[in-house]
Amino acid sequence: MSTHIDTAKYHLPKGTSATGEYELEVTPESAGWGHSGLKVLTLSPGEAHTFRTGDAEFLVLPLEGAVTVGVADETFELAGRSGVFAAATDFAYVPRASEVTVTSAAGGRFALPSARTERALPARYGRKEDVPVELRGAGACSRQVNNYCLPGTFEADQLLVCEVLTPGGNWSSYPPHKHDEARPGQESQLEEIYYFQLSGGADAFAYQRVYGTEDRPLDVLAEVRSGDTVLIPHGWHGPSIAAPGYDLYYLNVMAGPGQDRAWLICDDPAHGWVRTTWASQDVDDRLPFGGDTER
Repeated sequence: MSTHIDTAKYHLPKGTSATGEYELEVTPESAGWGHSGLKVLTLSPGEAHTFRTGDAEFLVLPLEGAVTVGVADETFELAGRSGVFAAATDFAYVPRASEVTVTSAAGGRFALPSARTERALPARYGRKEDVPVELRGAGACSRQVNNYCLPGTFEADQLLVCEVLTPGGNWSSYPPHKHDEARPGQESQLEEIYYFQLSGGADAFAYQRVYGTEDRPLDVLAEVRSGDTVLIPHGWHGPSIAAPGYDLYYLNVMAGPGQDRAWLICDDPAHGWVRTTWASQDVDDRLPFGGDTER
């Protein structure tokens, strides 16, 4: 029987990866890989924070609250949102080799997903109205995906960012899938970060599964709570299971070594057949969260 010996290595409970001013800081070095990163920053009312992007491109993505983003001679006013289950949000893209100042008049929490890159694109504002909001799956596999920064939705060099919102009792990241091999037209090689929030207070919980292939074993089964993070260096990941009574949110950050920025996945062949059952089921009528998506 499996003992899930890798869980402690790849499951980062809330607070265990706090550094300095960040309540979460995952860098390529701390994760033991080469490309993906994520910081989460809380600002008190009127507080400002300045950071340098170095060799990475970043998004400034409000989790809760509004923020002003200043980079070079550009200023972006992000309206943000009241919380991750309320709506998609506007955001800002800031390039490598930049100094960025974020200021929040009323305070809030902000995600800073990043990816190493060798190319500097212009700083830009991402409108909330332009974020494709997708309802994926059906029945107990119904979930909502906010596609902020993916190929075809927003230009970046290597960074891919989306949010997944799953009603209580449902499964997402299912069927389990992987993206750890560069196979043109079939699969991308991407490292991935899952950052979790849940509705329902401090006792709310969910589960995240990650498991490897025969050649690259990996075994993670994590009970996750708000503020927890799970790292996906390789292997099959899913399901993400929302316990009944507690809605589940997670922010996905992905990047890899490929020259072509793409999100191509391969289902676990043992479970891929589940997709064929969705055509005969309805999408969960609790979706969309916040009510601002198109079906």
